[in-house]
Amino acid sequence: MPAISYAKIPLPFQGGLCYTEKKHVEKWGKAGPGMDDHMDEKQEQKFHQMTETPVSRLICRLAVPCIISMLVTSFYNMADTFFVGMLKSNSATGAVGVVFSLMAIIQAVGFFFGHGSGNFISRELGKQNYEDAANMASTGFFAALAAGGLICLLGQLFLEPLAMLLGSTATILPYTKAYLRVILFGAPWMTSSLVLNNQLRYQGSAAYGMVGITSGAVLNIALDPVLIFTAGLGVAGAAWATIISQFVSFCLLLIGCSRGGNLHIHISRVQLGPSWYIQIVRGGLPSLARQGLASVATICLNRAAGPYGDAAIAAMGVVQRIMMFSASAMIGFGQGFQPVCGFNYGAKLYRRVKDAFWFCVKSATLFLLAVGVLGALFAPRLIALFRDDPEVIQIGTMALRFQCATLCLSGWIVMTNMMLQTIGKTAGATFVAMSRQGIFFIPLVYLLSRALGLTGVEMTQSVSDILTLLCAVPVQLHALRELDALERGEQR
Repeated sequence: MPAISYAKIPLPFQGGLCYTEKKHVEKWGKAGPGMDDHMDEKQEQKFHQMTETPVSRLICRLAVPCIISMLVTSFYNMADTFFVGMLKSNSATGAVGVVFSLMAIIQAVGFFFGHGSGNFISRELGKQNYEDAANMASTGFFAALAAGGLICLLGQLFLEPLAMLLGSTATILPYTKAYLRVILFGAPWMTSSLVLNNQLRYQGSAAYGMVGITSGAVLNIALDPVLIFTAGLGVAGAAWATIISQFVSFCLLLIGCSRGGNLHIHISRVQLGPSWYIQIVRGGLPSLARQGLASVATICLNRAAGPYGDAAIAAMGVVQRIMMFSASAMIGFGQGFQPVCGFNYGAKLYRRVKDAFWFCVKSATLFLLAVGVLGALFAPRLIALFRDDPEVIQIGTMALRFQCATLCLSGWIVMTNMMLQTIGKTAGATFVAMSRQGIFFIPLVYLLSRALGLTGVEMTQSVSDILTLLCAVPVQLHALRELDALERGEQR
């Protein structure tokens, strides 16, 4: 057994250094619950893998399970829309689109704690600081579980006002309430599942996350027709399928955290000091801003589309899901980049961080260009897969083609946001995250709808993408120059 020693170690929290007693087990820090020599070896192997493997090969390998998870999750998110669309009711389809904005809020909370803790974890593992990484894993998980419980409680208490706030019309309201009531029960494990998935990914163990996510997604797709049609539950059946599958994912992800040298979740490791939550805020704020504003943007979109009827709301809801699927592979690719970025930044290997960023930008842009062309060509058929109503197809086709025209711009925007967030550039990451579906989208959807009517609603996202890119480029170039300076400093 390695020798054990004690020392006072500075912890790099915002606002100065705080000190804690740490027990060192040679290279990896304090032995705690679930920690043993075998795990030490696995963690050291992972460190060398993340800091020495050529970045292009490493990113591609890590990205594969992330891409699979994102694609399957997108199918999973589209499944409710697809099967509810078979009910032949624009109101039912519209209700799923309305509640999607609340699910985006729940996801925003999950990503906030998942990315907030995960960014910290990857940098600390890059520094070979296992102790603080393990503590943050448990702290982020239980905080997300509590936050999800609070969302469930408040949502049930204010169900109808919440449904109207989300953009429901009088005709859609009964369907919205039926779907929303059930979805809220799944909020605690939705938020905590996202934390577990992201923490596994930031550790370089995306394969474990893939198993949990894909299993739940496949189950959701299987349960939708059974509960909607066979059991006769209608739109509520779609909601039950979603939360049952989410719970299964939660259980599998929790099991994954105890395998393969991953950080174990123990309530005894939960930290109550404010410094830990400051770190979560710093790492998670961009995700909260991005996902939270995406939800607000969806609400604003539903309200702007509302005067044009339920068909317009249904069409925009379908387009949102298609675009989410179209971008999911790119996002999964970026998720393979984040642990590489975090580990190497923590290890002060700044050249690898820059090389990884440029590789991802070039690859994502080319991929999205191809997807955008195909999406524009087959837009009517894609919309018709979800709703065969001629009015829905007409509105959805135009909106989808507008978004496909600027889809290739997302490569730089998303990779910029991911890199800034992972290396702890909170202000820049939050600004970029807020731009696409907040700073620009929200005012534009009202301005363009008033100026151009329904066409203005359809083109809002594309205009917002162009303006966001113009802002993201200088922000990212500044960050890259800072990495150049840090690299020169390390070489002296």
